[in-house]
Amino acid sequence: MRKVDPAKQYERRRQILAAAAECFTENGFHATSTAQICARASMSPGNLFHYYASKAEIIEALIASDTEALRERQQTAGAAPDARAALTGWVGDNLAQYQDPGFVRLGMEVLAEAVRNPRVHALVMANESERKAALYALLAAVWRETPPAALPRPLAEMADLLLLLLDGIYSRSVVDPRFDAAAGSRLLDAALQGCLPPVLPGNDLAGGRA
Repeated sequence: MRKVDPAKQYERRRQILAAAAECFTENGFHATSTAQICARASMSPGNLFHYYASKAEIIEALIASDTEALRERQQTAGAAPDARAALTGWVGDNLAQYQDPGFVRLGMEVLAEAVRNPRVHALVMANESERKAALYALLAAVWRETPPAALPRPLAEMADLLLLLLDGIYSRSVVDPRFDAAAGSRLLDAALQGCLPPVLPGNDLAGGRA
């Protein structure tokens, strides 16, 4: 029996997902054929179907991959010595993704398929749940020294406010070609500053870890 090489399998899967993401972004999910994915990935149909039996499995794997990347970013941010900088970086990273035309187009294809496919819908909802939980955890770290009654608003509301603005920037970039991304970024930054504790004189690490 041929010995399985996990590293090679991982690389093959990564190669397929990268090729599929490019094809879905350029042509749309339903207009993309498996033959196009194979050509982009430089592999035979038999090789592709060894890893993924259908395009539906590929799009499910793309969501799972995004969720795993989200977890890794959260682990890195959660271990950062400065919680304030970690939160600001998390919001900035999400904003950069939402201003990437390729990411936006692929995301719309995933959302459209989620309407039709219950399995994809469940994965998208799980992904969004992890995203909000990650943001909530960062906000909790920033405000950990403040009693809940002294917060300017509940942490869950802060998370919702930031996510609403991020999602609004995402959707406006789709439906309005004249949308001012810079103005959207300024609104988001103003909201983020309102979700951060004030920096006291002589305390540059407010919200950070001692």
